[in-house]
Amino acid sequence: MAVDYKLIGARVKSERKRCGLTQEKLADELSVTVGYVSQIERGITKANLDMLSEIARILNCNITIFLSGASESDKNYLTDEISTKAAALSVSEKNMLLDIMEVLSKYSKTE
Repeated sequence: MAVDYKLIGARVKSERKRCGLTQEKLADELSVTVGYVSQIERGITKANLDMLSEIARILNCNITIFLSGASESDKNYLTDEISTKAAALSVSEKNMLLDIMEVLSKYSKTE
């Protein structure tokens, strides 16, 4: 699976705007140039995980929002991915998965 840097960049831009930050302010916080931030947001520069982590810290969000488009705090986090994987399982595997989910559900309620 290829990494879609344009999509990651668009998510960075969206989060930056949500926080009310300009490219200039984000660049300042990162100690990089405005051009570098612009290139990340357009998917021209391939930001590494360290850079994405620092951007997430500054924007006060989870890095997963850049990578998957969803935050772990989102109620539907990974729902599509789980459904896709579950659909490919046999009936007996689906039953096992349901049993596992029941155990996890009970365990999480006791914490």
